[in-house]
Amino acid sequence: MDQTLYVILLIALCSVSECFQRQYHFINENKTWTEAQRYCRENYTDLATVDNMTDMNELKKSVNGGGFQFVWIGLQRTGRDEWRWSSGEPALYLNWATGQPEGTDDCAMMLNGEWHDLPCSAARQFICYNNKLIVIRENLTWAEALRYCRQNHVDLVSVHSEEIQHRVMNVVKRASTAAVWLGLHNYCSMNMWLWLSGEMVCYQNWAPGNGTTPENCSLEKRKGAVQSGGDQRWISLPESHKLNFICSRN
Repeated sequence: MDQTLYVILLIALCSVSECFQRQYHFINENKTWTEAQRYCRENYTDLATVDNMTDMNELKKSVNGGGFQFVWIGLQRTGRDEWRWSSGEPALYLNWATGQPEGTDDCAMMLNGEWHDLPCSAARQFICYNNKLIVIRENLTWAEALRYCRQNHVDLVSVHSEEIQHRVMNVVKRASTAAVWLGLHNYCSMNMWLWLSGEMVCYQNWAPGNGTTPENCSLEKRKGAVQSGGDQRWISLPESHKLNFICSRN
């Protein structure tokens, strides 16, 4: 294929994004917000986090007919006008009911798809979530990590948006290596970085000095990893390095 045409086709793919919705689980037990948080962290990933309307629709579905009762979600007041998720992420998407939050209580519940603040000590049912990303704490080369993900889950993770990057940042903290493999590889003959699906790197989060200059592939091919500490940016490494890695899963 002509190189120019190939580049045009790849650019067209930038509008296509892989969807990593959270899996929500309604728990039919009454607990305080802190007890619910502990339960979710022990049995799933955390109390429910919502980033967008797609998440919100899935959250409502998870209640299974119990929409007309209060259920805890993972939203907590951390300042006078500041709310954060249980994971520590800022609450960028909000779905408060009219007149909410009232400003006197520090935890959030959902009632019929809308959010209300309530005392954290109240005992209510709640919603947990599972992240569709998982860190594998084994040290493998990039090719070995790819094989592992495809045999046991879906694939090495692709990061097509800031939203998915936030989810990567949330799980990568559990890694035991300084960097963690992503499904990102350098296509040397065209000096391009691509995801395993063949999509171009439209959203980028490279650390300074990485990913933006031609790679030297004469000795060894280069693959993309994300730092597990600091500001968790992407770096270019030889594919033979042995690192933890992130799989996407069903």
